[in-house]
Amino acid sequence: MDVSTETQDNAPRRRGRRPAGEDTRRALLEAARRSFAENGFAGATVRAMATEAGVDAAMVNHWFGGKEGLFAAAMELPVDPKQISEMLLTGPLEEMGERIVRTFLGVWDGAGGGAFVALMRSASSNENAARMLREFISTMVFGPIAKRVGPDRPDLRASLCGTQIAGLGMVRYVIKLEPLASADHDTLATSVGPNLQRYLTGDLGL
Repeated sequence: MDVSTETQDNAPRRRGRRPAGEDTRRALLEAARRSFAENGFAGATVRAMATEAGVDAAMVNHWFGGKEGLFAAAMELPVDPKQISEMLLTGPLEEMGERIVRTFLGVWDGAGGGAFVALMRSASSNENAARMLREFISTMVFGPIAKRVGPDRPDLRASLCGTQIAGLGMVRYVIKLEPLASADHDTLATSVGPNLQRYLTGDLGL
C-alpha cells in the first residue's frame, strides 16, 4: 500500500450521492484512508466518511461490516484488528505474552509481511502512515487488551507492547536481521513472550 499517495491525495472531495453502479467500495476506501490518517480512528466517523465518498452510511456495514472492518481494509490488513484482539483474549492470561507473538507471526508470515510491513516502512518518513500505525497498535489492538487485563496504567502498557511487536516486525521483515528473521515461532514466542507478559500484567516498577 502506497500510504503517502493514498493519504495525501489533494484531489477535490466528492459531494452528493454517488450514482448507482459506481465503485462505492473503492470510494469508501479512499475516503477512509484520508479520514483515518487525518483524524485517527476515534475522530473518523462513519457518517463523515460516507458523505465524503458520496454514499449512504449503511454501505460501510454492507461492504466492511462496520468501522473496524473499514479500518482494516484501508490498511490492507489480512486480519480485522478486532478479531486479533478477540483471539489474544481467548486462553489463559498467563500465556498471553506468548500468544501475542504467535498470533502476529502467524498473520505476518501468512501474508509474507504484507501491507502492514509496507506501512511500517512508510511510518518512518510519513506522518499519516505513522498515525495509522499508532492507531492500529494503541487503539485497535493493545489498548483494549491492556484495559481488560492490565492492573494499572493501560495506556503505558499498550505502548510498551506496541514497541515490542512493531520492533519485532521491523527486524524480522524489513531489516531481516538473522537469526531472528528466520527463527521459528516457538523460539520467538519463548524469547519475546515473557517481555510482553510483563508489559501487560506485571509490575512495571513505577
